Amino acid sequence: MTQSRNDADVAFIKALAELLNDNDLSELSVKRDYGENDSLNVKVSKLSAQPVFQQVAPTPAPQAQPSAAPANTPAAAATLPDDPAQHPGAVTSPMVGTAYLAAEPGAANFVSTGAQVAEGDTLMIIEAMKTMNHIPAPRAGIVKRILVSDGSPVEYGAPLMIIE
Repeated sequence: MTQSRNDADVAFIKALAELLNDNDLSELSVKRDYGENDSLNVKVSKLSAQPVFQQVAPTPAPQAQPSAAPANTPAAAATLPDDPAQHPGAVTSPMVGTAYLAAEPGAANFVSTGAQVAEGDTLMIIEAMKTMNHIPAPRAGIVKRILVSDGSPVEYGAPLMIIE
């Protein structure tokens, strides 16, 4: 019986994914109750963070400067690629949720632009399903750019910060 229910759940999730695509939705969340203390919670979402960040970056400037960037190293550091997720120092979101730059409202941010961080230092918190997940620095370096604002929604794989 467990295997057939598992197969039914997999078919249900596939049907939700098709529904997501067919109706051009970005996210779908469903709870399926089987009985007391037995349920299935499913959240299906598309990755759509990259176009949002491409709209934020001015289009003409990055296209004009990459040809000059190889000749001048400081200019290469100042000019970010069209897609911040492709930057070698990008820290990406490990989950879908809401980003918070401080531990609580009114508190100082964990990091700011120009701050030196060590590997493992908390960069921010992402709240997902009422759980506060601390996002650690994957490497030591200097925070060059913060790509999200406090309280903004983030998707899996979305660039959060640039650390060099």
